[in-house]
Amino acid sequence: MNVRTIAGLARDGGVGVETVRFYQRRGLLPTPDRWSRDGAGAGVRRYGEEDVRRLRFIRSAQTAGFTLEQIKELLSLDAGDDRTRARVLAAERLEALDRTISDLETARAALRRLASACAANDSGPCPIISAFHGEKV
Repeated sequence: MNVRTIAGLARDGGVGVETVRFYQRRGLLPTPDRWSRDGAGAGVRRYGEEDVRRLRFIRSAQTAGFTLEQIKELLSLDAGDDRTRARVLAAERLEALDRTISDLETARAALRRLASACAANDSGPCPIISAFHGEKV
C-alpha cells in the first residue's frame, strides 16, 4: 500500500495542503489518526490510495460545477447504489450549465455587436462604454 503525508496527498490530488484541510473540515475527506512508529499517536497523518481517489473525485465534480454540498451527497451515493439520485443531481447540474451557456452566448453576441459598432465609427462616444453606462446604443 502506497502511503503518503498530507503534502503527498495534496500533490497527487493536484491541490494545496490547505485545500485538503478545507475538504476535511467540510467533511469531504476523512482526517486519519496520527501515526508514529511507537504508536504514541503524536506522529504524522498517513493517507492511502482511497484518499487520493476521493480527492480526485472531489476535484472532478467541482470542475463539472457541483457545489461542495452536492459533492458530499455524491460521495455518499458512491458507497451505495442510488443511481436515481445521482442521475437527478446530474440532470440538475446539466440544466444549470445549459442556462449559464445560454447567458454567456447572449453576452458574447451583445459584446460582438458593441465591438462592431465601435469599429464602424471613430467619432463620438464609444458604444461599448456607452452601453455599460446604461445608455441606448
